[in-house]
Parts: sequence; C-alpha cells; structure tokens
Amino acid sequence: MENNKQKINIQLWKKIALVAGSFSLIICLLIIANYIQLKRTDPVNIKTINLLVERLSENPDDNELREEIRTLDLLARKAYFTSQWQIRTGGYMVLIGLAIVIIAFQIISSAKGIKPVVSNETEEDFLTTQLLTRRWVSVGGVSIVVISLIFAFLTHNELGNTFAQASSIQKDSLNNTIEKIAETENNELIPEEENESLITDTVIANEESILAVEENKQEATDSANIEKNKQDEKPLSEYPTYKEITQNFPTFRGPGGNGISYHKNIPTSWDGKSGKNILWKLTVPLPGYNSPVIWGDKLFLSGANGKKREVYGIDRHTGKILWTVSVKNVSGSPSQSPKVTEDTGHAAPTVATDGRRVYAIFSNGDIIAIDMDGKKVWARNLGVPSNHYGHSSSLMMFRNMVIVQYDQKKASKVMALAAKTGQTLWGTNRDVKISWASPVVAFTGKQTEIILASDPFVASYNPYSGKENWKIDCLFGEVGPSVAYADGIVYAQNEYARLVAIKLGEKPEILWEDDEYLSDVPSPVATKKYLFNATSYGAVICHDAKTGKKLWEKEFDNGFYSSPIMVEGKIYLIDKKGVMHIFSASDKFITIAEPALGENTDCTPAFADGRIYIRGSKNLYCIGK
Repeated sequence: MENNKQKINIQLWKKIALVAGSFSLIICLLIIANYIQLKRTDPVNIKTINLLVERLSENPDDNELREEIRTLDLLARKAYFTSQWQIRTGGYMVLIGLAIVIIAFQIISSAKGIKPVVSNETEEDFLTTQLLTRRWVSVGGVSIVVISLIFAFLTHNELGNTFAQASSIQKDSLNNTIEKIAETENNELIPEEENESLITDTVIANEESILAVEENKQEATDSANIEKNKQDEKPLSEYPTYKEITQNFPTFRGPGGNGISYHKNIPTSWDGKSGKNILWKLTVPLPGYNSPVIWGDKLFLSGANGKKREVYGIDRHTGKILWTVSVKNVSGSPSQSPKVTEDTGHAAPTVATDGRRVYAIFSNGDIIAIDMDGKKVWARNLGVPSNHYGHSSSLMMFRNMVIVQYDQKKASKVMALAAKTGQTLWGTNRDVKISWASPVVAFTGKQTEIILASDPFVASYNPYSGKENWKIDCLFGEVGPSVAYADGIVYAQNEYARLVAIKLGEKPEILWEDDEYLSDVPSPVATKKYLFNATSYGAVICHDAKTGKKLWEKEFDNGFYSSPIMVEGKIYLIDKKGVMHIFSASDKFITIAEPALGENTDCTPAFADGRIYIRGSKNLYCIGK
C-alpha cells in the first residue's frame, strides 16, 4: 500500500515537473522571439515621428498634425510600459517555473524503493544512458534559460535606449522647427478677477510648505502648525526666521524649493528689445544655468567653465557686481574639471543663502561658503560627481544646515553640512541612480521633511538626523524634475515614467497617477486645489490636485526648461525663447500677459517685491516699474 502511494506521488511530481518545465521553455522561447522582433521592428516608430515633425516644420500651424504627433508619443509610451511589464513578468515566470522543476526533481530523487524496469539491456548500460540523457537535457535546458534571460536583459536595455532616443528626437525637433512663431500676441494686462479660492490656496501653501522655521518659542506656542524641537533653544542669529525666509527668495524655486513666492506688486509687462520696464541689465562674466537667489538688497549667482569657478554678489537695485569670489585651491579638488555636456555646464546648481552666508557647488564637487560681504568662510570638495551630464542638483537650506543631494552612478547620498563650518553633520546613503533633481523641504503638518526624487524612489528624510522617513518606488529613467508639495500631498514625475500624487500619513501611498504630459526638466508647482505642470516640449497642464483629473491643457510654440512659480494667484513660466507666460492659477486657462525678454533662457526667475530677476543666456535682467 505504501509503495503504491509512493508511486502515485512520484508520478504526480513527474507531471508537475513536466508541466513547469514545458511552461518555462515556452516563456524562454517567447522572450527570445520578442528580442528578435524588437531588432527587426521599431517599436516606437522613430522614422514615423521624424516624418511627421518634418511635415510640421513645413506647416507649423497645423494643430491636427501636432496632435497626431502627441498621440503617437502617448501610444509609444504605453507600448513601452507594456513591453517592460511583459519582460519583467516573463523573467519572473521562468524563475518560478525552474524553482518548481528543481523542487519536483528533489522530491523524486529522494524517493526510495523505486527501480526502473529494464529489458534487453543491463542495468549498468541503462544507468549510463539515463545519465547521459539527463545531462544533455539539463545542459540544453539551462542554455535556453540563460540565453532567454540574457535576451530579456538586452530587450530591456534596447527598449530604454530606443524610447530615450525617440523622446530626444521629438523634443529637439519640435523645439527647433517652430522657433519662427515666438512673437507675443498681447502684452496688455487682462484685468484679474478677485478669486477668494486662489487667495486661500496661497495662504495654505504659505503655512504648509517647506519653511517650518520658527521665529521664537512664543510663536511655536501660538501656532499649531509650527514644529516644536529642542533646536528652538538655539539663538535665532544662527538661522533665519520664517518671516525672513518669506521676505526673500533664498533658494532654487524660492523658499524651500517649492515653487511659491510670497512677494507682491510683481510686474506683468516688459519688453527686452525696447527696454520697457527693464531697470538694468548685466552681462554675467562666466556662464551658468543656475538661477538667481535674493537676500535683502543683494542677489547671488555662480558661473564657471572648465578652468574657472566664480560666485557673484550683486546689488539687486543697480546691477553692480559688489564682489566676485574665485573658487580655487580647495582641498581635495581635482586638477581637472570633469567632462560635462554643453546643456549642463560646470555651474548648473543654483546657490543658496540663509542671509548669513552664500553657498555654491560646482561640477567638480567643490562647495564653498562666502559671507555676505564676499569673504570666503570655508570650502571643501565632496568628491567628483560620477555624472555623465554634469552635476545639477541645487543646494537647499534648513535652519543652520546646507542640504546636498548627491545622487550619482555610485555611492549616492544626501547630506547636511554645518552652515558655519562645512562639517558633515549627517550623511545618508541612498540606493538610487543618478538624479538631477533638487531637494525640497516641506513642513507636512507634524514634521519637517526633506523630500527627494530619483530613480526609483521618492523618499523623505528627517532633516535633523538624516533618517529615512518613507520611500515609494514610483519613478525610473533620468530624473530631472524636483517634487512639489501642498496640503499633505507630494507630487513627483519624470518623462517616460509617470506623474504620481503621494498622500502622506502614517503610511504614505499613491493617491493617483497619470502617464500623459510628463516633464523631464521643469518641476511642477501645487496649491491645495491645483497642480500645474510644464514640459520641455511646450505643453502646460493643470490637474485637480486631489483626483488627478485634467482640468485644462495648453500647447505653446516653445518648450520650457524653467520651472513655473506661483505668486499673487498667478503662474509665471518663461519659455526657452525668453517669453514669459503669465496666467491665472485657476481651473481655467486665462492668459494675463506674455512679455518677451528678447534673450533665450533656461533659468527659473527670482522674485522680490515689485521686481523680477531673470538670467538669460548671457545677461541678468532686473524687471520692474
């Protein structure tokens, strides 16, 4: 009875092994066939996109053709997601099938008392033949599995490269072929209706955004939204107050890097060619893609080339350069600057200031602190970033700390340096790939968080210790946009990945997501009700912040590298040709004005009461009445 039961079990496991092995073999063959098909057929129709773009260059006003290109791009993106899912799933299925086969063979081998029935052959010959057969079957099966897994890896890379190429072709071609129609249509200010909801949104953003910097212990007691911490006992002179931060524009995308300015009387009409409302213009000595920052009466920029690195302190009222600090003889600095691409350069990160000092970082890893009068305080080298484009993550401030996002090919990390000395207060290793995004500091209701975007995680860190608060796997590719935060929700995106809204709480989770109209450079800006997103190929979209519903979309003739900034219930967004698109921060697209700078720019503007400061490709402009 026991032998019969054992025989039945062995037969059952043989059938299981046969089914699992056959299933794995079929999946392997499909993976190999998929790779062959990929090599023979272009999955994203790059030639088709090129032909359509050529037609668009001949007739740039053909909106139907423009929409056809956009539709093809969307289909290609969806095909990419599907292919990536199929490859990953197929690989997992093969491994699961093989695991079942191995388990089945182990059970069969461990069975006792079962001997093969042998006829016309000696038992020794049979065993030899059986051994050789199993060996060849095993070798053949393993070979097919290994080959299929290699092809799966190659297919994955091939798809990534192909789609990246398609994205680059589409963006560059579209931006280069329709330059001729960049004339502004109307420079007159459209009267803005009073909108109570917009005012409410701005106040909420003011209270809930990254600032979380207490003026004193009394304010911490009076306000439920102010974080209590032992560090409140430190003298206020060591770091700026909440009021000081909101009165200035101290970092990339404003206070905390969240894309919101709290200034008033911002102009909406100017013209760079005629000089209308251009208060002054300054030629910046060295090139750089970093944006201006402001503290009090001074404005700060950096510039660099392969041989020189400089930081500039400028009188923001007159445009006079008050001081120039050359960054050299830094301990640990490499003898030669790293190779960078032309569109990144050696001074891509925006400097940061706390009103006590100015902090700048460059492509070679040199970071420097300079006092407000232009005297070097400290400098050190963080190690040359392993980055094929060049380092571009801007610096961020929190209290008396300089926050550095140092995501690279190897040893990615985020760190906090002491503002006074440059000493590393904490450093946290990150299991991520290169990122060109910048840190955002947000007070999320109960705590202040440093929030970073990269491949594959959006992650949050405690600014006092560097301890990871949470992370969500939701991005991939070469991440450039920083996150936005409003009303308990973090928004993150990357082109050929997706746009996600992450609801914070005890366990952060994705609230909604979208895969259409994604940015690879500009960062979004959010309010309690709306999310505004711009792309490098010229599309601007407004989503409902809570549901992800697309409220409106607008296609512009030129693309954007600058990020949108919200101020006084309006969005200021300057395109690569220097045309500022000013529109209402509402659920309907309402154009307010489109003044032209007369110079190309990739930089995000800075704001002060009654003034806008824009860095063009060569000059720095001050705009006001």
